[in-house]
Amino acid sequence: MKQEQTENNMSRKDFLRTTLFLGAAMGGVSMGGISEAKVGDASEKCGAKLPVRTLGTGNAALSISALGFGVMGMNHHRGVLVPDRKSLVRLLHEAVDHGVTLFDTAEIYGPFTNEELAGEALSEFRGKIAVTTKFGFDFANGVPTGKRNSRPERIRQVAEESLRRLKVDAIELFYQHRFDPEVPVEDVAGTVKELIQEGKVKRFGLCEVSASTIRRAHAIQPVTAIQSEYHLMWREPEKEILPVCEELGIGFVPYSPVNRGLLTGTLNEYTNFRSGNDNRADLPRFQPEAIRQNLRFVEAVTEFGRTRGMTSAQVSLAWLLAKKPWIVPIPGTTKISHLEENLRTLDFTLSATEVEELETRLAEITIIGDRYPAEQQQRVER
Repeated sequence: MKQEQTENNMSRKDFLRTTLFLGAAMGGVSMGGISEAKVGDASEKCGAKLPVRTLGTGNAALSISALGFGVMGMNHHRGVLVPDRKSLVRLLHEAVDHGVTLFDTAEIYGPFTNEELAGEALSEFRGKIAVTTKFGFDFANGVPTGKRNSRPERIRQVAEESLRRLKVDAIELFYQHRFDPEVPVEDVAGTVKELIQEGKVKRFGLCEVSASTIRRAHAIQPVTAIQSEYHLMWREPEKEILPVCEELGIGFVPYSPVNRGLLTGTLNEYTNFRSGNDNRADLPRFQPEAIRQNLRFVEAVTEFGRTRGMTSAQVSLAWLLAKKPWIVPIPGTTKISHLEENLRTLDFTLSATEVEELETRLAEITIIGDRYPAEQQQRVER
């Protein structure tokens, strides 16, 4: 619908916001495990009341909006043609106003500039939202070396620097970004446990690790969430990671839930990723020939959504939400229209029958290309 230009008429943005708020308030959506409640520890709502999900259990539990927001792509790994900083800050404020209460960043994004953006935009909402960040990489004079580093002294250094950049008193959820083969995970978990006891960190998480590592870490310090790539085109976590999360009461946060934009249907073989700030240029699945063939998969997702009034992005997010009640995807964007599109996913529920229908249809299509080059894949523990 074309946005009205007069002050007397409701804009498209206001209309979408109003219908989103009303949909949540009427309780018209039920996705097993989603409920409406106050968010986080302190957690007064900041704007709309979105459905809430809980990551982790007991003292490690974190209750946040059923969809979070991945800050990374706002100024890291998604090209140089992004809105100016004021527009990015405004969009993050819009996300809070829409009821989003989980925001994800990391020191390596930028590096540092992504945390600085999150701190500038979100620190005024301290106690009302959760901003999560990560440690685990090595730097020399502020420049990433490409090596992993989760030594206790490095974890403590990152915590102090992230607290300063995020402008918060405590990090809501502190993830180990990548497993460090040189440091026993028990030492990592023990260091974060000490930071929790000191009040600098509230919760502990892990990214892209094996089931055995999760068990070992969880025995030292209860893990709130595992973060890993997971979407319709990458379902590896279903084999071992989701079962161990369910067993231990750990939440799961899928990053790249629409496969770095591919599942939105907006990319094709002619899309140029060669900006110098877009990691998709080096990913096998995003090479022109791979994209051309993988569009069959995207088209099937689009067709499934068309008869249900859903975009392909909404189908992808709704599928994740239907898989487990303790899964909270973190799609990112630089556009208010995409933010609203993502959050409107919460107006839909995919039944078990529909999930099976979608998965059966997609299983017939071969996906071309690995998700990472070999060197990057080696950082993912299996």
